[in-house]
This record gives sequence, structure tokens and C-alpha cells, in this order.
Amino acid sequence: MKFFNQISLQTPESVELDFNLAGVGNRVYALFIDYIIWSLILLFVLIFGIFFSIQFLDIWKTFGGDNEQVSLWIVSIQLLIFFVIYVGYFVIFETIWQGQTPGKRYVKIRVIRDDGRPVRLQQTTLRALFRPVDDTLFIGMLLILFSKKEKRLGDWMAGTIVIQEVKAVADIISTSETAKKLANYLLEEADISQLLPEDFAVIREYLQRSKLMTRQAKIELSKKLATEAKEIIGLKQTPQKVSATEFLEAVYLAYEEDV
Repeated sequence: MKFFNQISLQTPESVELDFNLAGVGNRVYALFIDYIIWSLILLFVLIFGIFFSIQFLDIWKTFGGDNEQVSLWIVSIQLLIFFVIYVGYFVIFETIWQGQTPGKRYVKIRVIRDDGRPVRLQQTTLRALFRPVDDTLFIGMLLILFSKKEKRLGDWMAGTIVIQEVKAVADIISTSETAKKLANYLLEEADISQLLPEDFAVIREYLQRSKLMTRQAKIELSKKLATEAKEIIGLKQTPQKVSATEFLEAVYLAYEEDV
């Protein structure tokens, strides 16, 4: 029995990744948390805005200005500010935290692109701009429930999906003693937290399928993935000479320990 819908994505490295979609329950839970935080921010801005408006209107009245016209301008500006905060909250967090807001991080789900890559400013902005439409009459929820890829309108427009965080499955991948020792070194000397779930999924998929690859294909892909992994975690050199596959095994183990 499958409790979550699964989806397979083909990455630019020609590696097929399997993800569990987040599901409407997780997404609503994360959105509820985000709306609480967003409301607190909005409340603070609203209190400050009211205080500023009162002070400004008093000064404007002193100079004999038209308070009614100025009040309309103030209301318009406040509505614009609220919209910017509404959109900006999701854009800023999902861009900086690479597909996560505080709510998504707590629920352990993440937005990624349809090719498995992290979202960028373009995707997060499109998702945020279409969120008001998705929230209207629960359109987004209905689309998630009845679409195979569980996409709301913002996801369709931005080319994104929402997945559960990738978890390691230790019993299906065998690792060498060298990799285990190197994993401890990586936890101390490298920044494993910079490795995204999508990056980990590519490494995991390679380790699962490497025995089925030809020797040449295994050498080429392992070197490419090892080089990319070193750049991501900020590792300049390893303490001993290891093969690219052993290094990827070590990264796999270190990530499993770090999450």
C-alpha cells in the first residue's frame, strides 16, 4: 500500500530520481504554520502603519490639507504593502532556503523544479503571485487533490512540484570501511548541510545502480558527481586517496548522519 504518491524525475545528469509527493495534508499543515507567522508580521506592520497614519494625518491637518483624500492614499499604500508582504514572505524564504518556508521546513517538505533541481527566484515568484488565486475558493487544494502530480495553479505555471524530504535508506546500499572513516572526516571538515535533498537523491540513486553500470559509465558518472559534491560541501581535498565511488559513499553516510 502506498500512502504517498510517487513521481520519477529525469535530471540533467540523466539520472532518474524517485520522490514522494508532499500530499495535500502536509501542504495545508505547512501553509497553516506559514500563515500564523505571516499574520504576526502583518499585525506588527498594521500597528506601525496605524500609528504612522494617525501622526501623518495630524500633521497634514495642521497644514489645512484634505484628510479624506490623503486617507485614501494611505489605505492604498497599506494594501500594496500587505500584498508585497504576502508575496514576499514566500518568495524570500523559498529562494533563500531553496524551496522551503518555515512551515515547509517544520513539516519536512520542499519545492523543487520539475527536473529535480532547486527552485530559483523566477519559480518562487510565479508560485507566490498565483497563490491568491489558489487560495480563492480552495482552487489550489482542489487542483492538488485531483491532479496526478499534486500541483496547484502556481506549480503548473512555475514548473514545480512539492516533495517530502529525502531520507536515507541504509540497508539497500553497501559502503566500504574507507567510506565510513571518510564520512566522519566530512562531518568535521565539510559543510554537509549544504547538500540538498535533490543532490543526496542523485548520489543515492547512483550508489543503488552503480553495480548495473558498465565500467566506463560508472567511472565517468562517479567522477562527475564527486566533483559536484565536493564543490557543494566546500571540501578542497580528502585526507587520503579514495576512489570517486568511495567518496560518494562517504558523502551518503555523512548526510545520513547529519539529517
